[in-house]
Amino acid sequence: MGFSDLLDRIGGLGRYQFISTSLIAISGIIMTSHTIMQNFSAAVPDHHCRIPNKTIPAGNWNITTSALDDQTLLKAFVPHDEKNKPSRCLQFTEPQWHLLFLNQSQADTSGLQTEPCRHGWTYNRQEFSETIVTEWDLVCDLRHLKQMSQTVYMGGVLAGSLILSSLSDKFGRCKILTYSYLKLAVSGTCTAFSPSFGIFCFLRFVAGMAASGAFLSYISLIIEWTPIKYRTILGTTGSVSFSIGQLVLAGIAYGIRDWRTLQLVISVPFFICFFCSWWISESARWQIIHKKLNEALKQIKRVARINGHEKEGEAITLEVLKEYMQDEVQSNKKLYTVIDLFRTPYMRRTTLCLMILWCATSFGFYGLLMDLQRFGVSVFLVQVIFGAIDFPAKAFCIFLMTFIGRRITQAILLIVPGLLVLANAFVPYELQTLRTALAVFGKGLLGASFTCVYLYTMELYPTVIRQTGMGFGSTMARVGSMTAPMVMMLEDYLYGLPLMVYGALPVIAGVIAVFLPETRNVPLPDTIEYVEAQRSQEKRKPNTKGEITPEVLLSSKL
Repeated sequence: MGFSDLLDRIGGLGRYQFISTSLIAISGIIMTSHTIMQNFSAAVPDHHCRIPNKTIPAGNWNITTSALDDQTLLKAFVPHDEKNKPSRCLQFTEPQWHLLFLNQSQADTSGLQTEPCRHGWTYNRQEFSETIVTEWDLVCDLRHLKQMSQTVYMGGVLAGSLILSSLSDKFGRCKILTYSYLKLAVSGTCTAFSPSFGIFCFLRFVAGMAASGAFLSYISLIIEWTPIKYRTILGTTGSVSFSIGQLVLAGIAYGIRDWRTLQLVISVPFFICFFCSWWISESARWQIIHKKLNEALKQIKRVARINGHEKEGEAITLEVLKEYMQDEVQSNKKLYTVIDLFRTPYMRRTTLCLMILWCATSFGFYGLLMDLQRFGVSVFLVQVIFGAIDFPAKAFCIFLMTFIGRRITQAILLIVPGLLVLANAFVPYELQTLRTALAVFGKGLLGASFTCVYLYTMELYPTVIRQTGMGFGSTMARVGSMTAPMVMMLEDYLYGLPLMVYGALPVIAGVIAVFLPETRNVPLPDTIEYVEAQRSQEKRKPNTKGEITPEVLLSSKL
């Protein structure tokens, strides 16, 4: 008997699971906005050097400058390209009034002296009224600061994965979830009032930490309160909410074109999430592992009452609880760290494999994401396309995980998109439709791979180090997402080389995934000792068919 049997006894998948999962999923939808909001808040509109003054003297030319419109007057101050578009970062050192009398084909500006914009920039505000780019002039020589702000946010996510995941294993899932909601609400709201770009980046870092802590905690709470047979469906809630969040953000951003207002709209709701999080029960699994049996019993009775099984809940006593959770109650070690992920043979093998899976999935996903931004259509439409692609891909993922298993599904969702990306590297640049189609399918399958690896990781690690393992995996994902942009520079040496790299790593990771154990319909482990004993027993189990399995091969090597 184990905790899964206890859950079935108090209602299995009941009212509590539906309410708690719904509350958590709603917060996940809003949380997505913080991760990808810079698609809108940091959008770069068309811009050119600002014309200093309409009444500027025209020298010996008989021109009334105050009577000219901005577009006409711009020709005398800013060089234009062959498509008659003004330069974004240069202006003439002296006004060239003679250009006003020449058409585009006659105007030769190659020998005229230019300089960087002296008086700031004028922005096209038809699509966005205000972004961080237009407010702090993050263009031309400062254009790299736009990417830096998103890198800072991802750095916060990485820090949250390392720090808050370990604290969740030490202090409990609910405490870190509640703390993270409040932290995200405060930091996100304060971001909307940032007086400078530096403070904006600092607050984005804090928000990234909070988002990471909240996401890892609520995924654990969902999994640890869900019976085995429903774990696949509810375990993908976080991933599906991310997809829905992409569509929701596109709609919100379409209606709100000012970045400060948008920031407020996606941050204030977390104050509500903070108060709602107090309703969610702490993980009874975690409480039992940490010798808090009375608190665990209280939470179990509460869940039973909400599920309409109050009599069954009242019948569960401390003695009954100890009978169900004998190994966990007898476990003596209380403090676990990242070192425990590598201390024992099977935990070490699992962690090394998952490190590669997480990094490869994120590396390939964000590598393709940069290419998909070249659709050349409205940013709002592109965001909808990104979100819509995820639904069929993740439905396919859930189907495979339910009927085939986690291991083969993970391998398929890495090898197939990897091969698609590799094939894309050899498609001529002129065949844009084919290149885009391959990239879209690859991105969708790698997004589904994220769904699988989150659930797979949760099921592979025991309760005592589950959050630590999730945090470590998320850290490797951030390493992949930060490395992906640098690989794009390889295109200077060979066309298609970045795509070869983006495709090769997922294929390698897909092969490695085959060597992990299957977890479909298997109870969640609670202790490292249980995992080691279970894997050792599987290794000693006679193979009546005489098959050489990946586990046998890798076990013999380790």
